[in-house]
Formats: sequence, structure tokens, C-alpha cells
Amino acid sequence: MKNNALAMLSALIFVFSAGCRDAHERVVADAIARVGGDPQHGATLVQRYGCGGCHRMPGTDASVGKRAPSLESIAVEPYISGNLPNTPENLMRWIQSPRSIRPQTKMPELGIGRAEARDITTYLYSLR
Repeated sequence: MKNNALAMLSALIFVFSAGCRDAHERVVADAIARVGGDPQHGATLVQRYGCGGCHRMPGTDASVGKRAPSLESIAVEPYISGNLPNTPENLMRWIQSPRSIRPQTKMPELGIGRAEARDITTYLYSLR
């Protein structure tokens, strides 16, 4: 009886984890289709630029920031920085030049180019 329960539990865990993996793969594919960037390179860039120093993001090693909003659900947030409609184009603009949109923001201008902003945006949209 105990072995049957363990086997059943193992099977359920396997099915659940496969379903989660498939769901995550669909979200990543959707982000790539929607934005057109490379989410893996975007994850590398958020670490390189130190975004986790201010923002929390799941799956990044140095993501302990509490001074700025968590980015774990940015893909489903209606606005960026409170009043800018959340579209891939607007998020890329915000990442590239936040002060051109909101001069008093504490987010620094990091000199991020368009291609890097696209990859970061794709990564952020894949976090759902």
C-alpha cells in the first residue's frame, strides 16, 4: 500500500512539473513572439546591468532589490512607472531612457541600446 501511494505521488509530481514546464515554455514563446528578443540574453543583461539591486525578479541570482517595484509580473501590469501603458514598445523606451519619460525617476540611465532593451523586455515578459 505504501509503495502504491509513493508511486502515485511520484506520478502526480511528474505530471504537474511537466505541465508547469509546458506552461512556462508557452509563456516564453509568447514573449518571444510578442517582443522579438532573446529572453536568455535579456536575463544575462539584467544581471550585467545590476537590475536586481533595486528590483526583485524570479530566477536571477542577484535579485534582492526592494527599492523599486518587483518585476516578476510586469508582463501583466497595465502601466509602467504608474502611468505609461504597458506595451513592449513603451517598456523598451522606459528601459532605454526612463528620464525622458519621467524626469524625476530614480531609475538610472544605463546607456542600454535598442537591441538590449528588446532582449530585456522579452525576458521580463517571460516572467509570468
